[in-house]
Amino acid sequence: MTKKSINPFRPGAGHSPPYLAGRDDEKADFAKLLKQTIVMDNPIVTGLRGVGKTVLLEELKQIAINSGWYWIGTDMSETASLTEDNLATRLMADLAVVTSHFVVGRKEAITSWFHPVNVGADLTLGHDLLLEIYNRAPGLVTDKLKAVLELVAKVLAKENRGLIFAYDEAQNLSDHAKDKQFPLSVLLDVFQSLQRKEHRFLLTLVGLPTLFPKLVEARTSAERMFHVITLDRLNDDDARDAITRPIHKNSGPLQPNESLVTSIIEASGGYPYFIQFICREVYDVASQKAEKGEPLTVSIPDITRKLDADFFAGRWAKVTDRQRDLLWVIAQVENYGVDFSVLEIVALASQLVKKKRLISGFSSSLANQMLTKLSRLGFVYKTQHGRYSFAVPLLGQFIRRQVR
Repeated sequence: MTKKSINPFRPGAGHSPPYLAGRDDEKADFAKLLKQTIVMDNPIVTGLRGVGKTVLLEELKQIAINSGWYWIGTDMSETASLTEDNLATRLMADLAVVTSHFVVGRKEAITSWFHPVNVGADLTLGHDLLLEIYNRAPGLVTDKLKAVLELVAKVLAKENRGLIFAYDEAQNLSDHAKDKQFPLSVLLDVFQSLQRKEHRFLLTLVGLPTLFPKLVEARTSAERMFHVITLDRLNDDDARDAITRPIHKNSGPLQPNESLVTSIIEASGGYPYFIQFICREVYDVASQKAEKGEPLTVSIPDITRKLDADFFAGRWAKVTDRQRDLLWVIAQVENYGVDFSVLEIVALASQLVKKKRLISGFSSSLANQMLTKLSRLGFVYKTQHGRYSFAVPLLGQFIRRQVR
């Protein structure tokens, strides 16, 4: 196979597609936030799995760097959010990657409580020095982190540059009241305090739709602290570009007609990950047909079944039979693709029992309990309006395809 016929589509998690379609407004929105003289709005990028949040984050990184900002960040693991000290360790480890070349004069380093041993020489803000400042600063974890970051802010002010802390999978952030650990609240308090002092630190969080409600629950002031950028499925024109532009640029064996493109858009629902998955399969089929000199014929239903096995089946195996019953009922709710309520589920389940399509229904309390568990498993999430939505794109269609 020649280089030109290499499959250009990449459905892996976080892999950049050959052409990023339909995200110009979001990139422009982020670029505006970078122009804040005093940081008051921090961006949150949110959306279901498969809408391209991680891919967009990489694009935002380049925009920020090109605009003169420093950028640090990684995935926010559950371990990093387990304790306040773990969170501080995460922040300082990331911070040291950028600050290790920062030189701090002895006058800047000396404070009422911190006296470096080598007071006659300039210091570099590597990890060891950051950790020493953190450990010797008085007060709680919040106070210690502020001490570290305020010293960094002095150096940034000289360069007239800002620093972005960017964290993917930020829905993993949480407070743990039972253990008297509040890492999420510490994070919000630290950045809110630093930004009030007009330090140019920008907190960028990326995660599932549960992220913003969790931030507001931890600190009601978070509503005024963040600007939410919500990613949704692509419209038909953008989805068409995501399909056809890589193919035309690649000059490979696949030359799709309008009928095939429309079928791919419908099967993918306009979700970027599914577009990449289906197009990769179609491209492979086209390559095999071309090698044999056969005309292109593609079975979208067969590709959909492979998508079911590769993407949905692992998740579906995690739920019990009774939970599957509830999810199946949800998939029958009118407009389930938007959101649904417990009352709608209970009412529809009762109707399905009467029609002998369901063995037994659900009480409101039982449905609420099961939805809480399904939320932890990543199947549904609670919206701000007290209703629920599926947390996985096209999950309803997958459930409806299952043989009961």
